[in-house]
Amino acid sequence: MRQLLGRPARPAFLAFSLVLTLLALTLTQVSASAPGHAATPLTVAQATATQNGSTATVRGYVVGQPTATSTVVTSDFPNDYALALADAPGETSTARMIYVQIPTASRSGYGLASNPGLMGRQLDVTGALSAYFTHAGLRNGTAFTVVGSDGGGGTPTDPAGYYDPADGRTGTALRSALHGIIDDHTGVSYATVWTALRETDEDPNNPNNVIELYSGTSISKTSNGGDPDDWNREHTWAQSHGGFGTATGPGTDLHHLRPTDVTVNSTRGNKDFDNGGSAVHQCPDCFTDANSFEPADNVKGDVARMLFYMAVRYEGDDGWPDLELNDSTSNGSVPLHGKISVLLAWHAADPVSASERRRNEIIYTDWQGNRNPFIDRPEWAEQIW
Repeated sequence: MRQLLGRPARPAFLAFSLVLTLLALTLTQVSASAPGHAATPLTVAQATATQNGSTATVRGYVVGQPTATSTVVTSDFPNDYALALADAPGETSTARMIYVQIPTASRSGYGLASNPGLMGRQLDVTGALSAYFTHAGLRNGTAFTVVGSDGGGGTPTDPAGYYDPADGRTGTALRSALHGIIDDHTGVSYATVWTALRETDEDPNNPNNVIELYSGTSISKTSNGGDPDDWNREHTWAQSHGGFGTATGPGTDLHHLRPTDVTVNSTRGNKDFDNGGSAVHQCPDCFTDANSFEPADNVKGDVARMLFYMAVRYEGDDGWPDLELNDSTSNGSVPLHGKISVLLAWHAADPVSASERRRNEIIYTDWQGNRNPFIDRPEWAEQIW
C-alpha cells in the first residue's frame, strides 16, 4: 500500500523540485544583475580596474572637472557636464581618478559650474563602468548622493553660500578661508552658557534633561552646579591650554562647551586626548592615564570636531591665543592641544551624528551666528591636517 501511494508522488515531487531550482536560479540572476544591489559602493580604485560596462555605485571625493584625458580643473569650471572622483580628497594624479559623466537631469544639482561647493565632498554615483574622455569612467549616471548629507538625501545641511569663500580650497588656504567665515561670532557670557547648554544638549527623549558628553547620562537641566553628580560646563579645549579663562571668547564658545558630570570632568581635568589608560568611574568606556583622556567611542568624533573648530576659529588675530593642534599629550599651559593623529582617527571612526548637526544648527541660529565647519563638511579635516 505504501508503494502504491508513493509511486504517483515521485514524478510530481521531481517536477516541483525542478520548478524550485529554476526559480532560485532566476532570483539569483536578477539579484546579481540588479543595479545598486551591492551593499558597499566600489572605491575609485576598484572602479577604475573594472571598466567592463557593468552598472555599479562608486564612492569618491569630488576633486575637479575633467576637460581632457589628462586634465582636471579645480576652479573656473567651464560647465556642468562632468566631475572627477578620487579615493582621497586632495588627490592630484589623474591616474587615480574616475571621470563621471553627468546626464542632463543631474547637471543643475551636481555639475561643478553650478555647485562649486561640491569640491572635496564625498559622493555615491551609480552608472556604467565605461571609459569617458578616453579615461576610466562612469557613464550615464542614474543616481547621485552626497555622503553624510542630512537624512542621506544629498542636500548639504549648511546654509546656501555660507562656505562659498572656502569652496575649492585645501590646506592653509582652506584653513584661512574658514577662519574668515567663522570668526567674529556673537559671544555669550559664561553665565549664559548654562541656559544655552540646556537648549543645545537637550535630551531628545526628555525635554527636562540634558545629555552629559562623556558619560552619556541624561540628567535634569536644573541639576547643574559643582557638587558630585551635578553637571557642569566642560571646556573640551581645556582652558589652561592657552589660559583664556571664562571671559567672553574661547572660554564661552558653545562649539566646545558641553554638559559633563562633575566627577568625570574633574577626572578629565586639562589632559590631552589619546587612547588608553584605566577605566573612569561613572563614565562607561572612558579611560585615563597621567596625561591623557579617552572618551567613549560614540563621542570620540564629537570631541575631535570640537577641537578642529577651536584650532581654526582662534588664530591669534583677535586678542585671544593662537590655538593649535599637535601630536603631544604633554602640552600643559601652552595654547596647544593633542593628540592630532588620534583625533583624526576618531573623526574618521565616529562620523557626524544627527545630534551634532542639531546642536550646530542651534548654536548658529539661536546663539553665536557661526557654525562648526567640520560638522557640515567632515572631509575638510583631512584637507587641513
